[in-house]
Amino acid sequence: MSNVELANEVGLSPSPCLRRVKILEESGVIEQYVAVLNGPKAGVGLTVFVRVWFKTQDSTITAQFAETVRKFPEVVECYLTTGECDAIMRVVTADLHAYWRFQADYLTRIPSVQSVKTDVPMETIKRSYELPLA
Repeated sequence: MSNVELANEVGLSPSPCLRRVKILEESGVIEQYVAVLNGPKAGVGLTVFVRVWFKTQDSTITAQFAETVRKFPEVVECYLTTGECDAIMRVVTADLHAYWRFQADYLTRIPSVQSVKTDVPMETIKRSYELPLA
């Protein structure tokens, strides 16, 4: 959205609006601007959620896992977790066969990984990139 459109939306004139946006960018509140792509139209129509268990939970294993996973473009989100598993990832691929190849050729070959379980969503109920700001 243009600065003029944003200014109208928030009830400011364009100049003060632009100053406030610059402050948010400089302070890191606004990290980056991105385009939201339609996965199926871009050729990556399958999203899966992968739960990962490590062989051990020491810092060396965790760092090695993180370094490896960052290299995989299929992994669009990855979180270290507490609870049942050690990490949760959101992975996107063209289809189920492409995911199976990715899991067999890459995920399960990471030395720190003990096991992987994959959840395939049947329907997307909600997907948002907004933060619940007051």
